[in-house]
Amino acid sequence: MNRRPRPVWPVVAAAQADPPGQRPWRLRHLLLAPHRLAFALALLLLLSTAAWWVLVQVDRLAGVPGLPYALSPALGHAAVMTFGFMPLFFSGFLFTAGPKWLGVAPLQAAALLAPLLLQTVGWLLWLLGLHLGLGLALAGLAAALSGLVWVGVLFWRLLLRSTVADRLHAKAVGVAFGLGVLSLALLLAAVFAGAHGLARVAVLSGLWGFCVLVFVVVAHRMLPFFTSSAVPMANNLGPFWMLWIMWAALALELLAVWLQWAGWHIGAHGRVWMLWFGLLQLAAGSMILWLAFVWGLVQSLRIRLLAMLHLGFLWLGLSFMLAGASQLLGLRLGTPVLGLGALHALTMGALGSLMLAMVTRVVCGHSGRALVADNLVWGLFWLLQVAVLLRIAAALPQAPFWLMGAAALLWALVMAAWGLRLLSWLGRLRADGRPG
Repeated sequence: MNRRPRPVWPVVAAAQADPPGQRPWRLRHLLLAPHRLAFALALLLLLSTAAWWVLVQVDRLAGVPGLPYALSPALGHAAVMTFGFMPLFFSGFLFTAGPKWLGVAPLQAAALLAPLLLQTVGWLLWLLGLHLGLGLALAGLAAALSGLVWVGVLFWRLLLRSTVADRLHAKAVGVAFGLGVLSLALLLAAVFAGAHGLARVAVLSGLWGFCVLVFVVVAHRMLPFFTSSAVPMANNLGPFWMLWIMWAALALELLAVWLQWAGWHIGAHGRVWMLWFGLLQLAAGSMILWLAFVWGLVQSLRIRLLAMLHLGFLWLGLSFMLAGASQLLGLRLGTPVLGLGALHALTMGALGSLMLAMVTRVVCGHSGRALVADNLVWGLFWLLQVAVLLRIAAALPQAPFWLMGAAALLWALVMAAWGLRLLSWLGRLRADGRPG
């Protein structure tokens, strides 16, 4: 009797036989590729962080559940939003795209398991320690720092093995990881010493020198490429001189963090500093907005997923413009009038929008799904924009306190709907039956 031949790849054959929605979710599937593991942990930490921050806002507004605080919740929020889930998303992207950039063999996801778990568990301990005790918070920071160092070493090993001519973007990312490690180490030391002002400097240093730097480098490398592949009339050139200008703008912001900590914004020379700093921020914002249009912002609006990437980059320019205007409008008062508004235009607006768009694109592409933003993702993206506007409005003088709570709640709902959907995909085999 003739028998049907047994498939060579039984896992792939099973994947081809079952519709995508009926494939079982398995924890072990997260080890099939680096992006699966890193993104899954990042999403779990993102959802935990968002839920915790909503709880803090409820506690502030209603006094329920009466949370104890061993450390400032504002510092806790800033630290985990900067050093928590973002480096995990970076790891998922860099250990997927990085080996292709560098022409080297990729790492197996299992090699990233320990350092990524260290970071995830570390930041969950940090959140608990904010309420339960300084020792637990410090232990969490130490674990997160160890994991970040480990991931940075793994990426630099890939970089040093590479022989390709163009390694500028990868080297810049490697430097950013180094700055992230130094900033997180400074945060650990500052929290241990009770130097809360220095702790804030450490967080802002990590934001500009690590998170924003990585996003700028990746955007410069990938945004023109994505656009030119989908919109042929768009200019696919990412001029290196513009990359240097963006790096200079980030260096200026990093310098400003330290100068303000040293007291330069106080006294007679403080207003002179505010004037020049504001003008330079407006100039940097204008250049970034110009680049957004050169890279095909208008053309991209016909393609949802591409539009999300471009609008996220647009927020980067707008955040600089808002920061510059905040400096100039605050000259009479001697302090910026919308400092936190500009900061959240950067973090929620630019980094949040780019995160949502880039991670969606990577997960769709590597799960065998179409590279499109369906109605759910598109709607969530615009709800995110509403959350950003609410948070900027909450930074206005005499704004009602509930605006910040509303922004936090809307952020949490958007991230929950988006994150749970992606988690359901990451633990299943690819829809097209291919490995990975």
